[in-house]
Amino acid sequence: MESLFSAAGALAIAGWIALLVAPRSRAANWWLAGLAIPGLLSALYAALFAIHAPGAEGGFSSLAAVAALFRTEGVLLAGWIHYLAFDLFIGAWICRRAAAEGISPWAARLCLPPAFLAGPIGLLLFLALRALLSRKEIRP
Repeated sequence: MESLFSAAGALAIAGWIALLVAPRSRAANWWLAGLAIPGLLSALYAALFAIHAPGAEGGFSSLAAVAALFRTEGVLLAGWIHYLAFDLFIGAWICRRAAAEGISPWAARLCLPPAFLAGPIGLLLFLALRALLSRKEIRP
């Protein structure tokens, strides 16, 4: 399990580095960090979840049930990989939207560390940035 944990983390970091280095590159923000790496991580998630969840206690019906489910190491690893895949996917989306909407790549880069560390916070920061910049465009 530790080797899968390390490999998944290294794979995700490669995607984040690509986004930070080249946020406007289609190869980085679409193919690598937007599709290939999240796709591989999602396949690993699906395999781990299919193997470990059926025998695990708990479920999704309550917070206590989710806590019980994640006491199973394989399910916990699957959950971590879920975060890695989705946060990277959101980071790539941020870079693509920023490029499409003419937002500075430096402004987009500011949203990437929070998206990496706490996905929804990075997304919220980018959405606020978009809203702020669109208001400025409307005003004379």
